[in-house]
Amino acid sequence: MATAAHADIKSAVDAVYRAEGRRVFATLIRILGDFDLAEDALHDAFAAALEQWARDGIPANPRAWLVSAGRFKAIDAMRRRARFDASLSTLAEKIEDDSEAFNEHLDDAVRDDQLRLIFTCCHPALTPEARVALTLREVCGLTTEEIARAFLATPPTIAQRIVRAKAKIRDAKIPYVVPNGADLPERIEAVHQVVYLVFNEGYSASSGESLTRADLSGEAIRLGRLLLDLIPDPEVTGLLALMLLQESRRRARASATGDLILLDDQDRSLWDRAQIAEGTALVELALTQPGSGPYPVQAAIAAVHANAPTSAETDWGELVQLYDILLGQVPSPVVELNRAVAVAMRDGPAAGIAIIDTILARGELADYCLAHSARADLCRRLGRKAEAREAYERALELTLQEPERRFLSRRLLELT
Repeated sequence: MATAAHADIKSAVDAVYRAEGRRVFATLIRILGDFDLAEDALHDAFAAALEQWARDGIPANPRAWLVSAGRFKAIDAMRRRARFDASLSTLAEKIEDDSEAFNEHLDDAVRDDQLRLIFTCCHPALTPEARVALTLREVCGLTTEEIARAFLATPPTIAQRIVRAKAKIRDAKIPYVVPNGADLPERIEAVHQVVYLVFNEGYSASSGESLTRADLSGEAIRLGRLLLDLIPDPEVTGLLALMLLQESRRRARASATGDLILLDDQDRSLWDRAQIAEGTALVELALTQPGSGPYPVQAAIAAVHANAPTSAETDWGELVQLYDILLGQVPSPVVELNRAVAVAMRDGPAAGIAIIDTILARGELADYCLAHSARADLCRRLGRKAEAREAYERALELTLQEPERRFLSRRLLELT
């Protein structure tokens, strides 16, 4: 019985860690002013929870309990180490003296701390690569290996970026605040990028057994809502719309066994109509605002798909036009690839293959799985089996995600 009870508590603590861990961590950074101290305090708090919750039960507000526990653990640790570093004793006293204000404003502060943290991680003093890596690691809790796979880098390279970024924040005394006034524009673009990269990792996981990670996509949408409350401009509006419209299809993207289901074959009754309605309304709002940029256009593309009753009734001509607009804003071989698929649906597979071959001939997207899988599918539709098989095999070499690997393997079996 004791073993079963311990397992139940461990399961409960694990669930709280998944749901609240990064929020607790963000608040501990604000309180302690240091990433590493906050990381240690977070682990100490959850270790204490595993012991005390088994004895006293789960508290009514686990997040607040964990923040308080982490804070007290950090104060104790600093006092133990104060004989080696006198400044730690001063810091411990300051943190303890702030206890009344800490308790009074805890709920409000915890709610906004991740937004403060993401702006800190996206400070212009850091390189763009460091901003993304640090935010994915510290705000979202991705491992260094996951970030490395997402950016086609080695784990030691990513780890070095994160260490240097933390040192830069500490040494430059970068403030843990949401910027305002003249500082805001230069910071918001990096924040947009990071939030959307977090969403993409949740919507289509870069590797592993699961096609999606709802915790990450949900967290990105939550951050998008916070951003929109703070900065109601067309890009933030478009970014939130884009995430909602893509997330609306998540339940239909995989079978009960976790296998990938392509857009054409999805059960559209599983799509979240509330998210589609909200996303579509946000798209319409963003496109009427001055200064509309790439995110509203991407959201408009997602809205065309989301509002089509069937794949056959999708307005592929409108999609090609939207991709043309997007290419004018952000020239990119990935956008060209997506446009090629829309052209293939409008004009036939051969037209799409011609565009993809041009992209690959330039040496771009040679190691991009989706370029080869798209070409393979179009060759398959034309009956060019040998070319399709070769392209599917190349795509299979490049993907690390198990549902995609199973899908590509099935396509290869069908060709034989």
